[in-house]
Amino acid sequence: MFRAQKKRALERTNFGKEVIREQAYPDRLNMYLIPPLAEITLDQFEEWALDRLRVLSELETCVFRNRNMKATEQTVKPLLEKYLPLSPDSVSGRVNKGSQLDSERKKDHYSHFILRLAFCRTEELRRRFVKAETILFRMRYTSADIAEQHALLTRYNFGWTLVHEDEKRSLQDFLNFSSSELTTYTQPFTESYFKVPFERVPELIESRRVFIRDGVAYVPASQQLSLILTEFSEKLERALEITARALPRLDEDDRLLPILGHLSKGFVAPEYIPDSSTTAPGHGVVRASQIDSLVSHFPVCMRTLHTALRRDSHLRYFGRQQYGLFLKGIGLSIEEALVFWRTSFSKSTDEKFNKEYRYNIRHNYGLEGNRRNYKPRSCAQILTDATPGANEYHGCPYRHFSEDNLVAAIQDLGVSDQGVLRGVREDVRNKQYHVACTRVFEATHKAAGVNSPVGVGVGMESVTHPNLYFDRSAQFARQVEAVETASGK
Repeated sequence: MFRAQKKRALERTNFGKEVIREQAYPDRLNMYLIPPLAEITLDQFEEWALDRLRVLSELETCVFRNRNMKATEQTVKPLLEKYLPLSPDSVSGRVNKGSQLDSERKKDHYSHFILRLAFCRTEELRRRFVKAETILFRMRYTSADIAEQHALLTRYNFGWTLVHEDEKRSLQDFLNFSSSELTTYTQPFTESYFKVPFERVPELIESRRVFIRDGVAYVPASQQLSLILTEFSEKLERALEITARALPRLDEDDRLLPILGHLSKGFVAPEYIPDSSTTAPGHGVVRASQIDSLVSHFPVCMRTLHTALRRDSHLRYFGRQQYGLFLKGIGLSIEEALVFWRTSFSKSTDEKFNKEYRYNIRHNYGLEGNRRNYKPRSCAQILTDATPGANEYHGCPYRHFSEDNLVAAIQDLGVSDQGVLRGVREDVRNKQYHVACTRVFEATHKAAGVNSPVGVGVGMESVTHPNLYFDRSAQFARQVEAVETASGK
């Protein structure tokens, strides 16, 4: 079906023992038809998958927010350069930087197949994965030079039939008329055409850019991209179905299943590492007495917890965990955390506080129990944590609030634009909670020059972590303050 430069991954040594050797990556563009076989570490397995997931997550967000391809490329390009670079031969040079190119292409290859394992589990996950991967492939193909595109077509035989010159001349009028690129019959007729089954190019048929006869579509070379994307997505769909059938064989591997389970929980960036330089609008360690003044930079989920804590002088366990780790992430030390929680739980006696709450606070900072240093919960973790019950305020408001209560909470932030509120409602109905949160971030930071679709301002990222929301809000506040200071206001 395809001519791939498929070399044996298994070779026998002089002693008859099978060894696995590294695969070569001669080309930048990859159809991912051959799975990787060499060993990698568990750390590489998880790190590479998470890096790719960040990119795919942002691609899906761009699609949901109806950004065109140019805007999508501008959004995703910084993330690709940071997490999933794929340098072309013509820029880096195979002779001088061959090792770097191979490393990049190896990571791209392995990370794709790792995420296949994670997203083959349900039809919905497979559909989303195929769509995001196809967009990523399209971006890479259109940014590739002619030599790289030709290398892809040479390496894989897609089963297309080249239209001979005699047949092309006999159909010239029909072919010219069906091409959106040609507006007159007198334009030179020099383009090559391929014959493919019409069902393989629905996009071109819908826009009337191909001539069809006897169930065969005559596709001009300028429209090859549509053909290639169809081939890519169909092959990936079939491969995911095969992977899904094979996945039960991994049940005995207790090292991989937890990682795959974590990855498959959603297209969101897994864990945000706060920048120590952006812990607060000012500088230095955050103190317990400062928390109230920082609430303006909190996302809705943390504002809800803070409001409940101030009103009731208490939070239940899951709320304390979610809010306590968030505060830890913005720079609240263990000493200040003990002060904050003790003063907040003003209705509790010292004896009750020390007996029921002190240990858990120290435990979250890695000072008790197994000494694990817990990190702030990401949006993905919050969405999959226990659903809040009566008198509980943890969780994600975009998921757990009623629509009316959510709108009221957003209006309390000063958001009155009906377009924004309508967009949030649509996002929530489509279960795009991180998109809704990003929309609110944009609406509440217009004074800092944030306009849709800027996102949180770093490569137009979406909000995927409460601490990311806080850090970016604090950064914008400092920028506004610096501008006002410079202008003498």
